[in-house]
Amino acid sequence: MSLNTVVKKDDVVESVLPLPIDKQSSVLTDIYQPENNIAIWQRTLPIEMTTSIQEMLQNSKPLALVKYVTPDDVAEWIRGKLDGYACANALSEDIALIVDMFCCLFDTKEAGLRLTTLDKAMCPKFHVDQIPCRLVSTYTGTATEWLENNHVDRSQLGAGNKAGHSDNDFTMQRMQSGDVALLKGSGWKGNENMGLVHRSPALKLNEKRLLLTLDIV
Repeated sequence: MSLNTVVKKDDVVESVLPLPIDKQSSVLTDIYQPENNIAIWQRTLPIEMTTSIQEMLQNSKPLALVKYVTPDDVAEWIRGKLDGYACANALSEDIALIVDMFCCLFDTKEAGLRLTTLDKAMCPKFHVDQIPCRLVSTYTGTATEWLENNHVDRSQLGAGNKAGHSDNDFTMQRMQSGDVALLKGSGWKGNENMGLVHRSPALKLNEKRLLLTLDIV
């Protein structure tokens, strides 16, 4: 793997490996590399799908679906919960695909799923998850914000959203809606002090976000 741009920090030149971000789903396997605490599969969802999801969010009660699921039962369960909405089939099949990939990647038979409608930041302060790894994907709305390790002051985590960062700082990165990301937490063996620093984004007035998360069971 080639090296990215050489950066200068405290008069020491450091070579930075390229981040595992790619349009191929196979990039998610890079989360197993010790130097990576994030891996992002960049994708663009069909416009018909996102439009129907947005219509559902505007016309339905807030969603808060939580369940242990398997690749075999998740699509039917999601369809049943979204019965009557135009996005039900497309969304349930897409989630089933992601659950299957997640379970295969971590050699587990089931995953802890949460599918939630949000109209405000759920975790607005920069923080680290105390778990091995979490998959996140925002179907519509502003997506998760995160910081690279070399731009983080971990002593500032949770302290007024700082973590060595200001909202106008170019160092903050943001996923795009449709992206599927794996966030390595401090519960990953050997990664106790290097979990990905991230936060929920601030949402615009009347903006609604549909967030999927998967946890290892």
